[in-house]
Amino acid sequence: MAQFDVHRNKGALRDSIPFVVIVQSGQFDRYRRRVVVPLVRQTVLPRNTPTVGARMNPVFVVDGIHVVLHSLDMVSVAFDQLGERVGSLQQEGQSIADALDELLTRSWD
Repeated sequence: MAQFDVHRNKGALRDSIPFVVIVQSGQFDRYRRRVVVPLVRQTVLPRNTPTVGARMNPVFVVDGIHVVLHSLDMVSVAFDQLGERVGSLQQEGQSIADALDELLTRSWD
């Protein structure tokens, strides 16, 4: 399990949140949990949501599905609770880091 790996969501909300992306640094791989951010189906979000596609909520395509990084719902889960790995957003790592930066360091602006 590497940073920016995408896994299927096995939870109750898997229809609207089909995937999660690991954002935790590989430095903490020995820990039994992973910090993940939900990837929400773009179609379930209210139309004209101003933050979708913006720095805080970039849009990606995973397994043919348009999903939105939903940083405000970041959570830690036991790694054995993650579904199968379906890919990686490594190439989009900077935009994910920028979204987390927006959440964590610029929220007071």
